[in-house]
Amino acid sequence: MEFADIVMSRYATKKFDTRKVPETKIRELLELVRFAPSAMNLQPWKIKVITDQKVKEQLKPAAFGQEQITTCSHLLVFCADPDYDRLIRRLGVLLKTHGVPEEVHTMVTGMAVQFTGGMSPDQKFAWSQAQTYLALGNALNGAKALGFDSCPMGGFDPKEFTRILNIPPPLVPVMLCPVGYAADKPMPKVRFATEEIIF
Repeated sequence: MEFADIVMSRYATKKFDTRKVPETKIRELLELVRFAPSAMNLQPWKIKVITDQKVKEQLKPAAFGQEQITTCSHLLVFCADPDYDRLIRRLGVLLKTHGVPEEVHTMVTGMAVQFTGGMSPDQKFAWSQAQTYLALGNALNGAKALGFDSCPMGGFDPKEFTRILNIPPPLVPVMLCPVGYAADKPMPKVRFATEEIIF
């Protein structure tokens, strides 16, 4: 499928048919998410993958009763990680283990320290949240490319999800992405004209 076809056929699925997506396909999807872009390659996100139906039932009230939570095959909980000291150290190790030259390693991690050093905790969280949305984009288009459906969901209670899933700090759930096979039909895409989004 051409990328334009993926973009035009992808839609926010409101109800799935409860069939399970093969684990091999989920692994492929997570590989696509893994290669999402991020500033300075810090990749400030983690994903909790939920398949247990009882857990999904527990989570549904914290997502305002939306059917996607319990009818999906897999629920991906995207969490932003605002701990830049740890992220930069982790990136440094990654660069070394992949044989990146020392001068490049020093330059990249130095830039990251300088960029994030003056940020407040709120700014760090906001920056991580923005980067996590990039990873979510890969999940949405990736699911369609692999033959199944998805729905980006911001309507949920992060504190309740954190409690139910025992998500450790400093991770914060910021978006949900249930995936599976659609049981509904897409509505026609309604978007502003190109001329209206350019100024």
